[in-house]
Amino acid sequence: MSNDKLSPEPSPGARPAPDHDSHRSLIRSTSILSLGTLSSRILGFLRDIVLARLLGTGLRADAFFVALKIPNLFRDMVGEGATNAAVVPVLAEYHHKEREQFWNFVNIVLSLALMILSLITLAGVLGAPLIVRVIAPGFLADPVKLDLTIRLTKVMFPYLILIGLTSYSMGILYTFRSFLVPAFTPCLLNIAIITSALLASRSMAEPVYGLAVGVLIGGVLQLVFQIPAMTRIGFRWRPPASLRHPGATKIGRLLVPRMIGSGVYQMTVLIDTFCASLATIVGAGGISAIYYANRIIQFPMGIFSVAMASALLPSLSAMANKKDHEGIKNTLIFFLENIFFVMFPTTIMLLFLSEPIIRVLFERGEFGGYSTRITAWALTCYSIGLFSFGGIKILVTAFHSLQDTKTPVKVAGICLAINAVLNFVLMHPLKVGGIALASAVAGTVDFLVLFAIMNSRLGGLRAGLLTYSVRVAMASLLTGGMLHWCWQNIVIPNEFLKLILLGSAGYVFYGMFSLAFGINQAKRIWNYIKYGS
Repeated sequence: MSNDKLSPEPSPGARPAPDHDSHRSLIRSTSILSLGTLSSRILGFLRDIVLARLLGTGLRADAFFVALKIPNLFRDMVGEGATNAAVVPVLAEYHHKEREQFWNFVNIVLSLALMILSLITLAGVLGAPLIVRVIAPGFLADPVKLDLTIRLTKVMFPYLILIGLTSYSMGILYTFRSFLVPAFTPCLLNIAIITSALLASRSMAEPVYGLAVGVLIGGVLQLVFQIPAMTRIGFRWRPPASLRHPGATKIGRLLVPRMIGSGVYQMTVLIDTFCASLATIVGAGGISAIYYANRIIQFPMGIFSVAMASALLPSLSAMANKKDHEGIKNTLIFFLENIFFVMFPTTIMLLFLSEPIIRVLFERGEFGGYSTRITAWALTCYSIGLFSFGGIKILVTAFHSLQDTKTPVKVAGICLAINAVLNFVLMHPLKVGGIALASAVAGTVDFLVLFAIMNSRLGGLRAGLLTYSVRVAMASLLTGGMLHWCWQNIVIPNEFLKLILLGSAGYVFYGMFSLAFGINQAKRIWNYIKYGS
């Protein structure tokens, strides 16, 4: 991500001038995280291409993706989500305490995390048969698929311990503004799965078990990768004399509503999985189609939204500790503008090019024409909520920096009900696309409600973003019209080449229209191209 692309350009009378030094620091942090996420997402695409070729959208694919989903349901609740909502804000408070006290607190947090993660993992392995039956009741009609899913769940559940401790370690590094190692850590999981898939496809009668082992190896590599960076910032593992600490108590208080909120989100995932497993209604391969489509959506999300949110949290937490609400407001507007600038045109391009994207990426081996059609339909419906999914990441980070973990939970609860109702209403006429569309609509409601609440607290958010959003939306719609005409009228025999050329042309069109509408990010990019600064 270009520094200039993210640089704000205040207009006269719009709002107080932002803290450019603070924004430059955030830009550097975001750029590191974005580069790491881009590397991980590219490897993730290679991983998914290998998985699609090996598994398609058949029985083994559905079993593997459900089994992988189960430990990841708890991952957000007590891993990454806990780190973002509770651990980093509290560590930011204790960061400037006496050195020995701080590291003792860190050891207490890690010890408690290990205990909790181990207990959940043990319960998950023992309860795998019940968990799979509850999450994917459609599998009951296929005993082979059910048994395979249960076995894979038992193998992969210990991944929760590994990724949970990795997430806590990354949170500690974030507190020290150390982003390089956390940025590139996820690459190791993708490398491990790709390697295990290639080896297992040649040497195992049932290669899906090799994939499960690859997940565990990836978890080990991610955790081990943190150790040198942790050592450099001063961490030394020492078993704490006591697990009692006021900071740990505060983390617990913040974590309880966050866990409830995560539980609400995971209920949404469970409902989606529940509905997608009902092959008699949505068609065969629904779970796999949802997985592959969601992976495409997560590409821009990871590069921009997740990277921005990870870089924002320590800085917003520091502003919140200083009661600098004006700084929080300006920084929030700054990052939401950049989210919209990227996500609006990406949404339009996904709407127009979903089928060729899926065909080029995945249609080979076990992944045939039917798999392409159902996955592209899911991607089309998901893409409608892309800007909302990105904006939610930023807004929830702002709430967490203010140590308010309850408001996002309440809003998520409302959206869970909306998503559940829409799932059951839409999956009959729209099949697997209805499940994706329900998530997009619920996500849009989530974003709008969170934005309204934050606007009432900080003031000025709506005025700062409304006009900007309209201009970005107009530029994106005009881009979509140009792209549609080009795709229909320009003949390029090779579809992969056509997708690359016209996709690139789409962003050029968007840049031109953005300049015409006076969008600041486009001006900055043009000045960089024209003058090099």
